[in-house]
Amino acid sequence: MSHTAAAPRLEGLPIVGVSDRTKALLKNVDRFAQMRCPLLVLGETGTGKGLLARTLFNSSPQGNFVVIDCSSIVATLAESELFGHLKGSFTGAVNTKVGLVEMAHGGTAFFDEIGELPMEMQAKLLRVLEEKQFRPVGSPVTRHSDFRIIAATNRDLAAEVKRGTFRADLYFRLNVVTVRLSPLRERKDDIAVLIDHFLARYPGNYQLTDSAMDAMMSYDWPGNVRELENCVHQIVAVNSGPLVDVKNLPSQVQNHLRKQWPDTLQPGLPALAAAVADIPEMNGASPQPVIPLAELERRAILNALRVTKGDRNVAASLLGIGRTTLYRKLKEYKLAE
Repeated sequence: MSHTAAAPRLEGLPIVGVSDRTKALLKNVDRFAQMRCPLLVLGETGTGKGLLARTLFNSSPQGNFVVIDCSSIVATLAESELFGHLKGSFTGAVNTKVGLVEMAHGGTAFFDEIGELPMEMQAKLLRVLEEKQFRPVGSPVTRHSDFRIIAATNRDLAAEVKRGTFRADLYFRLNVVTVRLSPLRERKDDIAVLIDHFLARYPGNYQLTDSAMDAMMSYDWPGNVRELENCVHQIVAVNSGPLVDVKNLPSQVQNHLRKQWPDTLQPGLPALAAAVADIPEMNGASPQPVIPLAELERRAILNALRVTKGDRNVAASLLGIGRTTLYRKLKEYKLAE
């Protein structure tokens, strides 16, 4: 069975971001899309490996786009899932089944989490990639399938090869063009853009205050874009909006703030008071001359930067001002580097 007709574009989200790393990736999308050689996508869970695969296919759609989730394939049924089977070839095979490899003929097969593929299936997949041939379970007839493979994994396949858990020959066959997707903590410039992108899906014109946005940007997002997307969904689900402040953020972000800067969320304590609490003139230790407001502001900014070890985003959140305001104040008081 051949699937050579151009497939319609799949529904999916665009790749969103303004960081240098995301811009570099977007710049190469069209070039990668035109390639028919194997593409290996590496990255932590939630960085958007599947989204990239779909984007590449949509940029140059040809044939079917078949997703093969290697982490969910039952080992005893892996061969049948990949290559299909004939009716009666084993107990429970009540009908003939077309495998995923055959469905991908003429198109693209996306092997998600390929590091989870059993060793026996790795050898059979290698044969398909090299010879364009396979045989369904129970069939004496060899069939043909030619497709572009995009493989993704959050594992270090080179290390897996050394450990003997991944075939070296398959690794070299897949590792023709490699794309590494950066974790969100390494491209924090994308966070605000992604938040606005996700919020735009919901009615209600939700917006984060500057303090809330700064808090979101200070969090490392171990689950990457997927965690951020779920976080935005939670914000919308539990808040009436339209403005979302720090106290309305999900627990993992608030817990992060409490751990790193305990005074940030202390009930009834204004952020500015928290930032200047350690200044002797402000803690009531002894009577002091009146200090000009501008000087107090300058000292508060310096103290906030000291408390946060120079993290301007979180310093702005502590002070209760936006990042733009903080940057302007830093220049005004000649505190900018």
